[in-house]
Amino acid sequence: MRRRVARGLTIALLVGMGAAQGPTSSGSAKHKTAVLEKISVAIPATRPGARPYQVGTASWYGGDFEGKPTASGEPYNMYDLTAAHPSLPLGTLVKVTNLRNRRVVVVRINDRGPIVPGRIIDVSYSAAKVLKFQAQGTQRVRLDVVPPKKAATTMAMLREPVLSR
Repeated sequence: MRRRVARGLTIALLVGMGAAQGPTSSGSAKHKTAVLEKISVAIPATRPGARPYQVGTASWYGGDFEGKPTASGEPYNMYDLTAAHPSLPLGTLVKVTNLRNRRVVVVRINDRGPIVPGRIIDVSYSAAKVLKFQAQGTQRVRLDVVPPKKAATTMAMLREPVLSR
């Protein structure tokens, strides 16, 4: 079970950091996942008893915003693992935990939002899919900011991925 969770987190982090390309017009999301499942990278763990940065309701945004510029200036890609947060610095890595099923994904803040009152973060479609709440649209989550030192280590590991057996 831990290995599957680690593999899922790895996939999520790699897609969010741009280490893996999203599907093209001739490719499919299914193919992208099959290729990424072979890559393994350690995801920074939250220390036991650590207080969350924030707990609240998350939502996701997708196709209507595809290709439109984000607050960081990059075009929105619903297949990247990114998110919109009202106050965290752009580029911050955030570990998002679905409090209903304990699924976790690391996203990069590249936009401002959410615009709906009472929500703390808007994640991309792919992040919502990893967290398994794309069908519901919203979900209660926990946000933990990945410390810069761990983020740098994670980024270095992404440059040289280790293939799993």
